[in-house]
Amino acid sequence: MDGGQDTPGTPRAPKPPGLPGPPCGLRERLGAALFARVAGPDGRAVRERIHHTPGERWFPPGRAIRTVHGDASMFVGGLTALLVQSLHPSAMAAVAAYSGYRSDPWGRLQRTSTFLAVTSFGTADDARAAVARVRAVHARIRGTTADGRRYRADDPHLLAWVHAAEADSFLRAHQAYGATPLDPAGCDAYVADMARVAAALGVQDPPRDRAGLDAALRSYRPELAVTPEAEAAAAFLLRHPPVPLAARPLYGALAAAAVELMAPEHRTLLGLPGGPLVTAAVRPLGLAVVRTIRWAMPAPGERR
Repeated sequence: MDGGQDTPGTPRAPKPPGLPGPPCGLRERLGAALFARVAGPDGRAVRERIHHTPGERWFPPGRAIRTVHGDASMFVGGLTALLVQSLHPSAMAAVAAYSGYRSDPWGRLQRTSTFLAVTSFGTADDARAAVARVRAVHARIRGTTADGRRYRADDPHLLAWVHAAEADSFLRAHQAYGATPLDPAGCDAYVADMARVAAALGVQDPPRDRAGLDAALRSYRPELAVTPEAEAAAAFLLRHPPVPLAARPLYGALAAAAVELMAPEHRTLLGLPGGPLVTAAVRPLGLAVVRTIRWAMPAPGERR
């Protein structure tokens, strides 16, 4: 970034290709604010590296994972995933003890969004490096739940739960709020693409189609419960979010959309509202907010 001022009569240096110029209008200001929250202070440079570094990709253009992860519906799906993942006591105990979601919520969001972007759009070398970093972190996380059950973050069974909840939530959000919802074959292709990332992270035999993903989620039902840590996480995400007052209405609509997308059994466990009347009230608000985000934050390569 240019830290000085222009000298009168001196032409401005051309901006680097692929990087947006300084924000000026409402659209640019909103897009810049959202991007800074999601991507962090180095977000523009990271985005440039991810999308413009030459090299082989895990997922070339046209793959379903790129369609889903490049859409603004991920803002809803990410919240849904966090709420659903909290329902496994061991997974939630690890998050509460090690993730720093309360002390550094934006940092955690930025790390997660960067990992998703690198593995979905980046070079194969960068994707492998990102996976290796996550696996190294998981290898250090060990603990005991409040009721005495030992856990470790690299347990394939826990990894499989986190993966299934994430893939299902992202796909649900895309089908409800995405610009181009997938057909059944596309949904299966998305689950198969996600399986490649999951396997690299240590998930054993991840589901590779929608039916398999649904079956995987059902298999965890006996293990799910609402713990004090899960209740605290839901309260943090839904009632006391770390966003400025001016942004609360927008965030509230995203949060309501995220809750409405949850499977009924997961929503019921957390004591959250649902049903046809809630859907009828929430979907228009969710669509309006997601469309606003999509307008403010066009995908790389799109023209404003």
